[in-house]
Amino acid sequence: MRNKTLASVVVTLILAASAWASTETVLYSFASQTGDGYYPYAGLIADKSGNYYGTTYDGGEHSSYGAVFELSPSGSGWTETTLYSFGAAPDGYYPYGGLVMDKTGNLYGATYYGGSSGYGIVYELKHSGSTWTEQILYNFTDTNGDGANPLSQLSFDAKGNLYGTTEHGGKGYGTVYQLKPAKGGKWTESVLYAFAGGATDGYYPQLGALLVAKGGYFYGTTLYGGSSYNAGTVYELFEARGVWVEKVIYAFTGGKAGEYLYDGVAIDKNGTLYGTAYQGGANNYGAVYRLTQAKNKSWTHLTLYSFAAGADDGAYPYGGVTLDAKGDIFGTTYQGGQGNAGSVFELKPSKKAFKETVLYLFGGTGDGYYPHSTPILNSKGDVFGTTTNGGAKSGGIVFEITP
Repeated sequence: MRNKTLASVVVTLILAASAWASTETVLYSFASQTGDGYYPYAGLIADKSGNYYGTTYDGGEHSSYGAVFELSPSGSGWTETTLYSFGAAPDGYYPYGGLVMDKTGNLYGATYYGGSSGYGIVYELKHSGSTWTEQILYNFTDTNGDGANPLSQLSFDAKGNLYGTTEHGGKGYGTVYQLKPAKGGKWTESVLYAFAGGATDGYYPQLGALLVAKGGYFYGTTLYGGSSYNAGTVYELFEARGVWVEKVIYAFTGGKAGEYLYDGVAIDKNGTLYGTAYQGGANNYGAVYRLTQAKNKSWTHLTLYSFAAGADDGAYPYGGVTLDAKGDIFGTTYQGGQGNAGSVFELKPSKKAFKETVLYLFGGTGDGYYPHSTPILNSKGDVFGTTTNGGAKSGGIVFEITP
């Protein structure tokens, strides 16, 4: 376990075409110490004490298998601690997805490869003081309908069951799985649904966590499938009389509607869903969309914003969106801006449409670039997230944006 304290680096960007300014603080640059993780693909989670946790899909003490890290405020800077470094099989490796925390502060996630069969694992990191110990909860097998290669962040329901998705396995197109805690600290895995692909179903679920909603409903996305356009889906999953039922609530058609969903959906207090499409929209640089449910249970799609790329706007949103209490929408784009290094954006609802504000464009000296993840907000409305590349050591960064 390694840690290092760094003073925060502050970069202020003022666009000439705008009357606003946002401040970016680089909280940590990965690969800053021996055995450090690097290339954080997923976003962050926070505990009640203001510490942040995440994963890197490369690096760690075993060279290139990935790591789990903690970032804690320390005086005028932040201390980064590598909590766990993944090793070769039978351990898991390459944790692309993010983390979830239980009520006692233990961390849970998945790795894309490794485990006893090589198809990835679900793991728990238990803490006792400053010591963290890994327990493998499940090894995916890619046999008898089991899933393979989990990309997604995990989700808890109110009963303490874990949910996630695998990119492959099942019928060959990915699965939704559940892990139930059993006696003796063990967990029982069940495949709730195996995607069928083609024009009637989605396939290849990606990074987004399965959204646990009210009434026993779950919502998620797939990268492809759902129609002859093969542009991705948003699906609903629920249990009826002991059988899990999946329903595609919207199949993307490309063009202005958007296409290719790499992350999941967010939900507001009215049950309306929000997300991003990596491509498509009016300019084919991606879009933010909304799905609204009617009384007859049908869903209506609306493109809220189409990215324009160029020097002043983002392009290609990999990550999903986060909503604040006022209904404002926050997210990142993988590219766009003068350096084509990505952006952090905010969408505010107005009378007739949503208005976009580019909070920050990456690409300065020592700055990060290529954010893949969904950002999170603190109680002050500051935006936190990661970039996969860039920073002082080129291993990616953790950033804070103060609007």
